[in-house]
Amino acid sequence: MVDRIWLKSYPKGIPADIDARQFQSLPDLLEKTVAKFSGKPAFHNLGHTIDYAELDRLSRDFAAYLQGLPGMGKGDRVALMSPNLLQYPVALFGILRAGMTVVNVNPLYTPRELEHQLKDSGAKAIVIVENFASTLQQVLAATPVKHVITSQLGDLLPAPKRWLINFVIKRVKKMVPDWRIDGAVDMRSALAKGAAAPFTPVASTHEDIAFLQYTGGTTGVSKGAMLTHANILANLEQSGVWISGSFEEGKEIVISPLPMYHIFCLTSTLSFMKWGSLNVLITNPRDLPGFVKELGRWKFSVMTGVNTLFNGLLNTPGFDQLDFSGIKVIVGGGASVQKPVAERWQQVTGRYLTEAYGLTETSPGATVNPLGAPWNGTIGLPLPSTEVSIRDDSFRELPVWTGDGDIEKHTGEICIRGPQVMRGYWNNEAETAKVLQDGWLKTGDIGHLNADGYVTISDRKKDMILVSGFNVYPNEIESVVAMHAGVLECAAVGVPDEKSGEAVKVVVVKKDPGLTKEAVIEHCKTQLTGYKLPRHVEFRDALPKTPIGKVLRRELRDAAK
Repeated sequence: MVDRIWLKSYPKGIPADIDARQFQSLPDLLEKTVAKFSGKPAFHNLGHTIDYAELDRLSRDFAAYLQGLPGMGKGDRVALMSPNLLQYPVALFGILRAGMTVVNVNPLYTPRELEHQLKDSGAKAIVIVENFASTLQQVLAATPVKHVITSQLGDLLPAPKRWLINFVIKRVKKMVPDWRIDGAVDMRSALAKGAAAPFTPVASTHEDIAFLQYTGGTTGVSKGAMLTHANILANLEQSGVWISGSFEEGKEIVISPLPMYHIFCLTSTLSFMKWGSLNVLITNPRDLPGFVKELGRWKFSVMTGVNTLFNGLLNTPGFDQLDFSGIKVIVGGGASVQKPVAERWQQVTGRYLTEAYGLTETSPGATVNPLGAPWNGTIGLPLPSTEVSIRDDSFRELPVWTGDGDIEKHTGEICIRGPQVMRGYWNNEAETAKVLQDGWLKTGDIGHLNADGYVTISDRKKDMILVSGFNVYPNEIESVVAMHAGVLECAAVGVPDEKSGEAVKVVVVKKDPGLTKEAVIEHCKTQLTGYKLPRHVEFRDALPKTPIGKVLRRELRDAAK
């Protein structure tokens, strides 16, 4: 048993452990939530709101439709390929209520990526928004998918708004490439058939797989993390007890700009449902002016996001004029929150960004900072019922960092143990064995644990830059470069170097058009020791990113080869 030194740093009222047995399954969570908040608004998107009773009815109808499909039964996988729309929670809970497993799919996948995920998961059915159906059409014959349910963006909106939005998307903006899939059923027809069909409740257990949640695929082949109902329910409770101290039932408004197919937004959204919150789903957060306009319509209390999103909002006209008085919690995850962004966010909104950390494999929450605390450069304290241990390459536990001596002797791989840790990778014992050992998940992240129990992450193992035998962590370089007033965004990578093995390269998006390479390097000289200094500076109009805003360092490294 690891000495849980972090408990002494827990905010008042936070328990050391949680009870994840309050609900038998995610459908049980929905059922009890609906019973308590039936008439309260549940989800809002594209100007329309559905309440918890309507979510219950529509997801029941979709579950009944799935149960009636030939060859479909408990445990079968159903892929869900959709941005944030009202259809998403309806399909999600419909799949789970039918006793089946959700396979979340990134709508921006290429045909190759989609084919891999459908074949690897063994999905027998897919729910897909029409905008991406042409991608599916190219690979469908090579996959095990037998049933295709399609949806248009406005399908769950009332007429005539539904007709107008679908017409504009398809005919005016021409955002739906031509496609044809024989036998495909549109979602409205599926819901109508389900409404007229019997529904047989399925008793899912804690050990049943709720999600096959595929890792981002930013390195190598994407793998499906098996997340059980117990994993997700545990993480909902862990994150819930941490952030909900000031929540009022049936009154919180949650802004959800990250895609629900990503584990961070998915679990956050499910967590806030427990309080009967209204979740405002943002379909296209990259339209920052449109996002700011939507934020202006709500006195919101909660929002989740990533560093690049927060930075983008801060640099969008009108954001600083919004009403921030209702904010209770702003959680940043997915990637490190940079100090300049956190400090400016606090200056503009009057509220602190709370940095959290997790992985797909931990459902995802693992550590989080106390609410209402300024940026401290750490990823916080382990959540209740969670243990963190720093291990060397031989899996030996390293001592905590007390502030004295060589920090490198305390720096190793961050390992996590707790009820939210995945069962393993789907049909991939070899990869599972690489990351799970004695109940611990080897995260692949490098960091240390201090005497107060706070975890600091240095970087990903694979992103570390080795300069003349010295470890250089891109996060540190990026934090320094981002402090320059002329920098909007930046990323640091290692590039081959004849003398030092590798050298540091920074890729910068300018805020000041007059910014020069020399100015960037001179700025770094005041903050970084010699071997950490960038040897190369490249300016770009934008950085390559994942759909949730994580910078794709791999693409930058590949471009430098």
